Amino acid sequence: MKIEFAPLSLPLQRRLQTASVAQWVFSFVCLAQCCVAAFIGLLFTRFWLVTVLYSAWWLLDREKPKTGGRRIHFMRNCVVWRYMRDYFPARLVKTADLDPRKNYLMGFHPHGVLAVGAFLSFCTEASGFPTLFPGITPHLMMLSLWFRIPFFRDYLMSGGLVSSEKESASYVLRKPEGGNVLAIVVGGAQEALDARPGSCTLLLRKRKGFVRLAIQHGTPLVPVFSFGENDLYDQVRNPRGSWLRQIQHWLQQIMGISLPLFHARGIFQYSFGLIPYRRPICTVVGKPIPVQMNQTPSNEEVDRVHQRYLDELSKLFEEHKAKYNIPEDSHLEFI
Repeated sequence: MKIEFAPLSLPLQRRLQTASVAQWVFSFVCLAQCCVAAFIGLLFTRFWLVTVLYSAWWLLDREKPKTGGRRIHFMRNCVVWRYMRDYFPARLVKTADLDPRKNYLMGFHPHGVLAVGAFLSFCTEASGFPTLFPGITPHLMMLSLWFRIPFFRDYLMSGGLVSSEKESASYVLRKPEGGNVLAIVVGGAQEALDARPGSCTLLLRKRKGFVRLAIQHGTPLVPVFSFGENDLYDQVRNPRGSWLRQIQHWLQQIMGISLPLFHARGIFQYSFGLIPYRRPICTVVGKPIPVQMNQTPSNEEVDRVHQRYLDELSKLFEEHKAKYNIPEDSHLEFI
């Protein structure tokens, strides 16, 4: 006998979607601190052996974030991510096929405040990446700092996140069997300080390391633009040269992470909080840019490929902006 469950009511679906987003925001804002507290706190309880055993495991496993991580299908396919996807809603759009016999390097833009589109597209199955790009395994780079936090590092790796070090990137891109994507949020933490609704500013003009990496491995470059990424949060005004921006830049140089003062809505009210606004995100994956392998590329070669990447990214933005309510007079600005 087949048992059928009644569909969830719309109010209940909305609550579950909001709860899933709140859980994700909490995981990156507070979970890391809780993991550190638990790791230390267990030493002073009868469960002290947990910390000791995990420390031994951590020592043996310390290189894993640099060697492809440790993805767990159950975590990537968790129902929580589908509720999170439907909250905005978020979707992934393909404009060209990717050959599973090759490796690819994707540049993701813009960073936004929390890179929500990058997480949903490359660290979960909710956006349908395996269906759109069969035979391709995505990896998303993240600051190495986060992989030094006990327990939290395992949570990050379960989704396909890897360390943002050159050795980590090379490990993914040099796999001879192909079928791997290395996604890099090129603007990084510094670009998050410019994330606000309507912004089309990308910190990309002088960022050429990812291009050099692609040339050294002969890996095609794929531009990716996430429409709506900057619309999820409001940010306290911090123009370049202001005292607030100078403090944020100083803290970033010390800690390696930026501290944008952002706000949006709450869980039970819509006036103020850390939950992102319910606004659509559409992550568009562009066409691969062929790159000829050269292990010692000259600066001129890097500049040439970098300029082509900028041109293709601008073309991708111009071709799709009308579909996502971007004003006709809005264009990408590279700084």
